[in-house]
Amino acid sequence: MEEEKKEIEENKKQEVVIETPEETKLKQELEETTDRLKRLMAEFDNFKKRNSKERENMYNMILSDIISAFLPVMDNLEKAASATTQDENYKQGIELVVKQFSDVLIANGVEVIQTVGKKFDPELHEAVSSVSDENLGVQEIKEEFRRGYKIKDKVIRHAMVSVAN
Repeated sequence: MEEEKKEIEENKKQEVVIETPEETKLKQELEETTDRLKRLMAEFDNFKKRNSKERENMYNMILSDIISAFLPVMDNLEKAASATTQDENYKQGIELVVKQFSDVLIANGVEVIQTVGKKFDPELHEAVSSVSDENLGVQEIKEEFRRGYKIKDKVIRHAMVSVAN
């Protein structure tokens, strides 16, 4: 009896399933539909990533344009804060406005480009003069004439500097 059961089970395992043409066609359509769905999902995912990247680039470009329009205002405020005056309250008020303006720039990801004592980098600095100074290294920045600013790796305004030869 057990031998018969084993024989029947082996026969079941060896049975070849014969598909009808209709089943074969349905299976093929299912595979094609599944493949199209996977491709559409991948395309949509790529679209979302591309759209997000474009939005971020657009935001950074607009932010850079707006901030670059305000930089001359910041320059003038810094000049006003460094000017000598008899009215100490007026000077403190200007310094507070400069500090507040600076904090807003920092909060929006704007960084000041480091200059004095650093090596000249044409990507960040604009050399407007060169000086001979034995105490400074080659291509070392001696003086800053105008501050430069950047957001992440994008320069908003190059720093105007004097470079040692």
